[in-house]
Amino acid sequence: MHQEDQEPISKTRRKQDMQDLQDLGAALVKLSKDQLKQLDLPEKLRDAVKEAQRLTAHGAIRRQLQYIGKIMREVDPVPIQAYLDRLSGESAEHTAWLHQLERLRDRLMASDEALQTLLAQHPQLDVQQMRTMIRNARKEREENKPPKHFRALFQTLRELIPEPALPGRPATSQSTEQGGEA
Repeated sequence: MHQEDQEPISKTRRKQDMQDLQDLGAALVKLSKDQLKQLDLPEKLRDAVKEAQRLTAHGAIRRQLQYIGKIMREVDPVPIQAYLDRLSGESAEHTAWLHQLERLRDRLMASDEALQTLLAQHPQLDVQQMRTMIRNARKEREENKPPKHFRALFQTLRELIPEPALPGRPATSQSTEQGGEA
């Protein structure tokens, strides 16, 4: 890295970058234990976040957030931000995946040919179980009952078609690319 190739960063820009990292750290502090486990964080950062979650005094929390911001300078913030976006529903890939599953469920509800297409793409699928689930969901809809089987059908599709990879974790590899888009 040549010093003369890089333009100097203004003090204001550096402060803003540090504030952004501190804000990202504050978002980490708000996560649950299970959500934190899913992120591949350095041990030092994970410990600092856990400590901040434990604190109750405003001044102590503020100082701990500054410390987290300092640690964050040594961590790549992009995967953390992508994970937080995914959790808040801002991830385009995640939203597109959910819409894909909804469209597939709607096609399955509308015609039996959609089931044949799905079976061709996912031969491991239990045909009887899917037919029963679809039949029950259709019956629910006709009788204006609560959508128990309709939701169960969606959950089955969620398990069948892998979600795009979360940062810090590999994609669920049940059936990565077994036949294109469903």
